[in-house]
Amino acid sequence: MTLISELVRSVQPLVDFAYPPRCASCGVALAAQDGLCSECWGTLEVPSIPTIGTGDVPVYAATFYNDTSRKLVLAYKHGGRIALSQLLARLIAARMPAPVPDRAPPLLVPVPLHRWRLWQRGFNQAALLARELERLGKGKAEVAALVRHKRTPSLGGLGRDDRERVLRGAIRLDPALAERLRGRDVVLIDDVLTSGATSRACIAAIAAAAPASIAFACFAQVDADHRLVHP
Repeated sequence: MTLISELVRSVQPLVDFAYPPRCASCGVALAAQDGLCSECWGTLEVPSIPTIGTGDVPVYAATFYNDTSRKLVLAYKHGGRIALSQLLARLIAARMPAPVPDRAPPLLVPVPLHRWRLWQRGFNQAALLARELERLGKGKAEVAALVRHKRTPSLGGLGRDDRERVLRGAIRLDPALAERLRGRDVVLIDDVLTSGATSRACIAAIAAAAPASIAFACFAQVDADHRLVHP
């Protein structure tokens, strides 16, 4: 169990008392902070197959990005409901392949935040997901492997070309940790996959370390039929 997970669990009774658990999507009362009501569970759209190809990198998406998954992401990332990391990670883990026996576990590398964005938000949502996935036995979290050394504006509402331009040169591999990725299976972790500009920038940085393989895992993926604007 990680330090953050222990902290979350230790204060959970106080949180539940001050803020009674409610469905992160519709607001109906629940027994726990990290759940959805049965009606909202039924509105999540799960890909029919666990692996959705994008270029040469396989994508493991727990859901498509629809109204319900959007509300979950907003509550988690912008509403401060970090306990939702447990729910989102469980859903992601269900789509990921099991670690290969007699092979080193995959390294779970979260998409990084710039230090100012981290300071403003107070946490990196992708790093929390990576930690939870490690706890669920999906690999070993390497939360500092990538560095977002260039402060970039919010990508919400930007088209693919503008996102690529904004992210050019913004994400790098930490030289001190590059050797840990060499010859290992690496899974990039984030909450949402939209245009793929951020993931491509991260994948390019990871590829420089010559890993054995690279994959991407996320909670929600935007596709042609799910065009809600990601914040």
